[in-house]
Amino acid sequence: MTYSNSIAVNRRPHVRRNQNSVAYTAAAKSLGPVSNSIILLALLCLIGLLYLTQVTKTNSYGYTINSLQEQQSVLRDQKTDLEISAARWQSLDRVSNSSVAKTMVPATPIGTLQ
Repeated sequence: MTYSNSIAVNRRPHVRRNQNSVAYTAAAKSLGPVSNSIILLALLCLIGLLYLTQVTKTNSYGYTINSLQEQQSVLRDQKTDLEISAARWQSLDRVSNSSVAKTMVPATPIGTLQ
């Protein structure tokens, strides 16, 4: 289509006095099906990358939480062991310092069996 034909196609059918005889219409610009599918594919890839980054962050936090829970269980076991040993030491001190233990006399062996 030549320039003169394109102008002739866009002319108004009824031209009045003191009016332009040529009317230019702006063509609506839109994306084609290939451009739309490329943009859609790029958006899907971007959403997939965002999803993967969130999943890897969650997994790394999971490993950190797991190691902290293991450390907590080890420390809890150490605490119970220390409580038991402290109770043993305190009981020996209490028994040796009690009034009943102070009045006791050491036993000597009288004889031995052969």
